[in-house]
Amino acid sequence: MIMVVDDNEDVRRTIKFVLDRQQDYKTILASNGDDCLEKLENLTKKPDLILLDIMMPGTPVAKIVEKIDDIKIAYLSAVWVSEKERKKMLSQKNVVDFIVKPFDEDELIKLIKTQVGE
Repeated sequence: MIMVVDDNEDVRRTIKFVLDRQQDYKTILASNGDDCLEKLENLTKKPDLILLDIMMPGTPVAKIVEKIDDIKIAYLSAVWVSEKERKKMLSQKNVVDFIVKPFDEDELIKLIKTQVGE
């Protein structure tokens, strides 16, 4: 199960379509970090991976990441970051990768398969 957290509905729907229909994954959608935390509290099974946009309204993403335990996180971002900043972000707990939007569908699927062990 993959959770997609992005304030852009088109991004959420696109990823859901790719993962659910083309790759046979189950996805859960959240519109921001606070929505993500609320949904995580109510799930009986944790997602295998969270795809998390880094620029969203509400609670800062860094604070959201601090509250998530034992779930891998891959950042999604349309914002360019330096290699130094990227390494810093990847050093946060649970953060396993960084995907630049617009993303390549094949690269996204490859990352997910790598992170969920398929």
